[in-house]
Amino acid sequence: MTGTVVTAPRTATIGEVAELMRDRNVGSVVICDDGRPHALITDRDVALAVADSADRSAGADAYASRPLVTGEPEMDMEEGVALMVQHRIRRLPLLAGGDLCGIVTLDDLAVRVEDMDLAANITAQVTRAALPAFYFHDRGG
Repeated sequence: MTGTVVTAPRTATIGEVAELMRDRNVGSVVICDDGRPHALITDRDVALAVADSADRSAGADAYASRPLVTGEPEMDMEEGVALMVQHRIRRLPLLAGGDLCGIVTLDDLAVRVEDMDLAANITAQVTRAALPAFYFHDRGG
């Protein structure tokens, strides 16, 4: 788990979120509404917005992933993996009493597991669930 979560207000623009990601070296930002977690925007969401000709001044909230799927800091790793696979996500913000207290990413899970085969299995499960099927077609041949 990463205890420091990068956040932005619901009024943030695509440009501001992209700068936050660059400056803080993160792949996602939690969008907050009055200090409460509301949505999550990823580097992929920003790239898709740019590909769709979004201006830097466009509201980031419109491109953020919803609903916001969250976990709790006390949950077992298996529960976190199950949530990520079920909801096809690679980042799971954690709430304690409704307040944002951390985030678990696919990388966090892979590093935490000391069994390399199990880490590879978790990574494959979450990645396959999170990405569209066309990423996994047979190539060449």
